[in-house]
Amino acid sequence: MNILEQQESNRRMTALIMGGFIAFFLFLGLGFDYFYLNFRPGAEPDVVMNSEGFYEAKSPGAASSIPFGTVIALLLGAGMTVNSYFNGPRMVLRSTMARRATGDNDKERQFMNVVAEMATAAGLPAPTPYVIPDPDLNAFATGTSPENSVIAVTEGLLQSLNREELQGVVGHEMSHIRNFDIRLMTICAALMGAVALLSDFAGRSMRFGGRGSSSRGSSDRKGGAAVIVIFALWVILVILAPIISRMLAMAISRQREYLADAGSAELTRNPKALISALEKIRAAVMPTNAINNGVAHMCITDPRGSLIEEKMGLTADLLATHPPMEKRILALKVMDYQFAHPQA
Repeated sequence: MNILEQQESNRRMTALIMGGFIAFFLFLGLGFDYFYLNFRPGAEPDVVMNSEGFYEAKSPGAASSIPFGTVIALLLGAGMTVNSYFNGPRMVLRSTMARRATGDNDKERQFMNVVAEMATAAGLPAPTPYVIPDPDLNAFATGTSPENSVIAVTEGLLQSLNREELQGVVGHEMSHIRNFDIRLMTICAALMGAVALLSDFAGRSMRFGGRGSSSRGSSDRKGGAAVIVIFALWVILVILAPIISRMLAMAISRQREYLADAGSAELTRNPKALISALEKIRAAVMPTNAINNGVAHMCITDPRGSLIEEKMGLTADLLATHPPMEKRILALKVMDYQFAHPQA
């Protein structure tokens, strides 16, 4: 698989997981509306005309043609995410105590030049370079669009990497910006927030009862075993919803890391540079104390320490924010072979 095929494969996988995420949310939401809020597609309007010619609301147990629970959960989740979308980059930089690179020393000037070079290679406006006061090796990109994006690296990264390795890391972060990964993860955050709200609504309804559960009527009971099975499945998914939504979001995050690695190789035309950089990052096993776990998915490596990424097994594969470093390096080595031995 060459670089372009790797990129296309990762995009397809991301789209597939994102589709599953949306389907999961809709199943939870419509199930909540159906079993507890009497949502019925094609139901009559919620108001009826009385004997005096005025419209009035139906009885509380009447069916609704609008999935109110799903819509409200999605709007609330989206509202919280819009706030974090516009205020998040500033909050992230403040939380890491990052400062704007000034070029007061050779390493920072080199960093600023590399950012400009990679922006030119990507055909994007140059992101604003920031430096994080931390001795560990890490980096991340943030912003709402390529026009107001930021690339931040730790002081430890600047001190440890040579120019080519720094190009590989900046190329990786530039690929995140070019691929609009920040926006994608914002959508994931909205879905996670909406799923959490639905799970909470449904959990409260199951504990205290809901008007829909006692008024579905004989027409629903005709569904027999199928309705019972769907309801049981829905209850199980409601209980597991927070874990499942996180697993889906982390799966998308891992696919974007592979895509950004391939993008770096494409921009620099030198996969060896990022391979060498990742090996140094992998060797620096101390945590990045300046970066909290809330933005771990934005970093080039898990800020809790690169040894976290070396864990294997089903749990690590499902809940990790990043793929194992070994797999990322192996994929880049395959790309490097392709550069050294181009196909005819």
